Amino acid sequence: MTPAVAYILLWFPERTQTFVREEVATVAAAGIPVQVYTMYGRQRGAPPAPPVPVTRLGVAAAGTLLRHLAGIRREFGPRAPEVLSRVLRRRWRSLETAAEALWAALAGVYLASRARAAGVGHLHAPWADGPATAAWVAAELSGIPFSFAAHAHDIYPPDGALGEKLQAAAWVRTISRANRRYLAACCPAAAAKILTIPVGVSLPARVPAPRDRLPGPFRLLSVGRLVDKKGFPHLLTACRLLEDQGVAVHLTVVGDGPRRRALLQQVQALGLRQRVAFRGHLPHQDVIRHYGEADLLVLPCRVDPRGDRDGIPTVLMEALAHELPVVSTAVSGIPELVRPGETGWLAPPEDPLALAAAIREALADPKEARRRARAGRELVAREFNARRNYRRMAACFRATLAGGIPKPDCGWPEEAP
Repeated sequence: MTPAVAYILLWFPERTQTFVREEVATVAAAGIPVQVYTMYGRQRGAPPAPPVPVTRLGVAAAGTLLRHLAGIRREFGPRAPEVLSRVLRRRWRSLETAAEALWAALAGVYLASRARAAGVGHLHAPWADGPATAAWVAAELSGIPFSFAAHAHDIYPPDGALGEKLQAAAWVRTISRANRRYLAACCPAAAAKILTIPVGVSLPARVPAPRDRLPGPFRLLSVGRLVDKKGFPHLLTACRLLEDQGVAVHLTVVGDGPRRRALLQQVQALGLRQRVAFRGHLPHQDVIRHYGEADLLVLPCRVDPRGDRDGIPTVLMEALAHELPVVSTAVSGIPELVRPGETGWLAPPEDPLALAAAIREALADPKEARRRARAGRELVAREFNARRNYRRMAACFRATLAGGIPKPDCGWPEEAP
């Protein structure tokens, strides 16, 4: 019987992480037994889970976790308390991160015991922060190898144990070449085992034929959480600049978050109440409908004051998969997808004037915008294809379960395109 792969997450499924759900489903469909363990309970409004066993911890499991902690020496030997102490004895980047690491360590003790009893052959955390800490503790105690994935907020800035997790992991998956360079610099000894396997999206079976532009303002679309790293204030300023330059635009923003009130106040101050609509969080099918109605998707990503940033936002992949032209900024791995002159337009981050110029250029030449969008769809089909990339993950798991290590060709070539 094939040993199982245990996915360790904070929540599962999470409504804003459809790619994790699809990855788990693809790996399971490839014939690899998958078990999912979540450090927290069930998330309200979450989509249905794929047909794999899911064990949720959360506050209700606190007693169970503490009982396993009390028996750690008996079950795992005299060195086990030192393993736990070594994990926790470090400088975490914030109080919230420290609290998550403490809960992750407790969960890791439980998971070490549960994974051995359940016949798990490999532990995998799709995020490099709390879930990877839990997988690291479980691996140290149980002897089961572990891996983790690195995206964006989970490594920028690094938590207090990122270097050690990189060193201890059997292999590491990251989602961009930019991230790979960053992680290799964090822990040069781990560079050879860091694989670039991007997040993927599913290609629509059919893309609507080009339509005549409707009268009225150009329709801009932006999709993302209303947080600092998305750069929405710069997009609103760019819209004001475009209006002042005689380019009429209407911006639809899909998403919600803590910056909503401040953004609404900025819209009022800029005199854009009739030009900007905030739609809040929408079901995925409604987001897809907006792709078909927009002239241009704009995502003005930036590095926030704490160092957090996007990796390669899936919304950019989805927009190009639907042949919607895109404008974004040169942050993190975005230039690996949005290539100036080829698949879209890039502006420097935090530069509304340059962002407005890029939007104006894209809107002024619909034929060129469509050409770049088609090239973007072809790039997504080659390199950001969900089924293909998640099968690469399955190949990595097979190699590990067989007692080996994934081959370098499971991921992207190291050199930039």
